[in-house]
Order: sequence, then C-alpha cells, then structure tokens
Amino acid sequence: MDLSYEKITSILLKGFGSQKMEDIGFLPFLMLLMLSLIAAMIVSYLYLKFYKNRATGSQIHRAFPLLGVAITGIFICIQFSLPLSLGLLGALSIVRFRTPIKEPEEIGFIMIVVATSICCATFNILFLGIILLVTFIGLLILQSGPRFLKGRLNDGMLILTVPAGEYNGKAGDIFSYLKKTLPAGKIESITENQGESVISYSFSTIEDDMILKIKQELAAISQQISSSFFFNRIGDI
Repeated sequence: MDLSYEKITSILLKGFGSQKMEDIGFLPFLMLLMLSLIAAMIVSYLYLKFYKNRATGSQIHRAFPLLGVAITGIFICIQFSLPLSLGLLGALSIVRFRTPIKEPEEIGFIMIVVATSICCATFNILFLGIILLVTFIGLLILQSGPRFLKGRLNDGMLILTVPAGEYNGKAGDIFSYLKKTLPAGKIESITENQGESVISYSFSTIEDDMILKIKQELAAISQQISSSFFFNRIGDI
C-alpha cells in the first residue's frame, strides 16, 4: 500500500484531535522540538560558562534540555485547543515544587529556557535567535563590565588562625601580604578566642597553583600561622 507523506503525517497527528496540527505536519513539529532542545542546551552552556564557578550545588542546568522540550511540547499542544489549555491551567494550579532556588541567577536562566521554548512552540524562530543573542551580550557585560554591575562576588574565603601573641607582632606583615597577593579581597572579620586570633579574608579570584604558594609564604612570615581555604565553587579544593 502506497502511503504519501501527507497521509503518514495525518495518521501520526490524528491522535491530537486538531486539524490545525495535522495541517502543519509531523516533520515541522519534530524540527521545532529539536530546535528547542538545541536552544536549551545553549542556555545550559551559558549557565556553565558564566555561573558554574559560583553555583552552590543545585546544577540546575542539567534540567534545561528536558524543560525546553517539555515546555515546547506543552505549548504546541495547548495553543490549538482552548479546552486543553484551560484544563492544563487548572492542573498546574495545584502543582507545587518543593526544591528551593539556591541561586538568584537560576530564576533568570529558567525564564530564558521558558522564553526560547515558547518561541519554538509559536514558530517565532527570529525571536529565538534575538533572545539568545541578547542573553549572551548581557552576560558578557555582567562578566566584564563595570564593577557596580557585578557587585561583590566572592569565590571563597581564606581563614588564618594565629596565636594572639604572634598576631600582635605580625599583624602588619600579614595584612600587607594579603593586600599584595589578593588585591581584590577584603577582610571580613577578625575574632579572638581562647588565645587565638582568627582572620577571615574573602577573595574573588585565585589560581589553583597559588594556594600552595600562599601557604608557604604565610608560613615564612610566621610558622605559627595556620591557613585554610574554603571555596564557593563546585569541585574545587
């Protein structure tokens, strides 16, 4: 039996119950879903590129491809059916997500995924390209633009523990060294407890090979200095 492309498409889309969806065709729907998947993967890459080093462990970018395909599929289905859209609205009104958003930037990236998915579902491919382009430009500006746009973003904290007697004699050398070696850092606190002084010094950027060097040079200032590095970045020491 010879089946034309139109007949095959009609059979595949017959279950959607919408003549408009059947008229569009199966391959365009498949291409829109694939395009949504690619757009979501691009947003996932942008998240890794610009915000991975400051993530707290949620790794929400792993869900972007699935979110993109799901949102595109949902909007393609409901835009041709008013009863289906109303039923979906009622169903989503009782759905609650318990997982908290750990990073404020995650909300923005989720909205970008939603926006690109809706563009694919409504066949606005030009808008899709514009959204991705403007998003990339905006992230570049935030990363390399003026400091007031980025705010204070700390990659980690250096904790120094020094005996109180040693701290009184070496405090000037310690602070001078920290300011010279980590110029973008800032003293967060200085506390004294049970004969020890604890200095908390935040830093915004540091190379991995600098950690051992800093420890050695602090030890050269005083053998009694105990230093510990704490990072906000996933997978770092």
